[in-house]
Amino acid sequence: MSGIRVVAGIDVGTECVKVIVMRDGGDIIGRSVVPTRGRFEDCAQEALAVALDEAQIRLRELTALGATGFGARCVTPATHQITETACHARGAFHHFPHPMTLVDVGGRDPNVIRVDEQGYRTESRSVRRCAIGIGTFLMFAARHLDVHPTRLEELAAGSDEPVRIGSYCSVFSGSDVLERLREGASPGQVAAGCIRSVAERVHEIGNFADPLVLTGGVLEYFPGVARSLEELSGVRPKVVPEPITAGAIGAALFAFEPATESVHSA
Repeated sequence: MSGIRVVAGIDVGTECVKVIVMRDGGDIIGRSVVPTRGRFEDCAQEALAVALDEAQIRLRELTALGATGFGARCVTPATHQITETACHARGAFHHFPHPMTLVDVGGRDPNVIRVDEQGYRTESRSVRRCAIGIGTFLMFAARHLDVHPTRLEELAAGSDEPVRIGSYCSVFSGSDVLERLREGASPGQVAAGCIRSVAERVHEIGNFADPLVLTGGVLEYFPGVARSLEELSGVRPKVVPEPITAGAIGAALFAFEPATESVHSA
């Protein structure tokens, strides 16, 4: 591999740690997604080890390591620290190389990001409605419906009549779910209502323009959010492949640049 640069990008999120190993030309040669359990630093080390093993490369052989996400500062070997919105912009542009309106629907608050013709973020905004965030809201909903989170989407798909879930907050959503079930709503209707409520929360930010692109772990496991958002906005979104890894891809791409240019909020 002499003369070929190999970098990694790591996105340390509240629900999962994602790692992408990439070589010159944008070829992805290793990846991993590891649940965030315990200390961020330990989870980051585990995720890095898995991705580097797949790429058949050692940590010291990396040209650079870009870190982003809620726990990015716990990645001690990182050469670059980059904001989440900048990384999702670059990650989405890697798949769809054109200006876009990008929505990152991850474990925390949704972000709407304007991406220019070079793949850089020019503007972003978010709405904060719950201290815990979207991903955990859906996890709580699944728990109250007594299903595994990965089955929430399947449960919702069996209903075409979502019930109204009045609270976005993970603390109060449990009572909302139980109340709807006591009123006679089916688990499928309640699951569909929870997914719909997430789309409504994203739609609140407003001003969606075509082309609309979606990234984030919520889209990985709950694609119904994209369908509901299309119904609400009237714009058909494109979802990047493996939307959960978009931030890590962006961090890897930034790692190819000089560190002084990549440690920023662009």
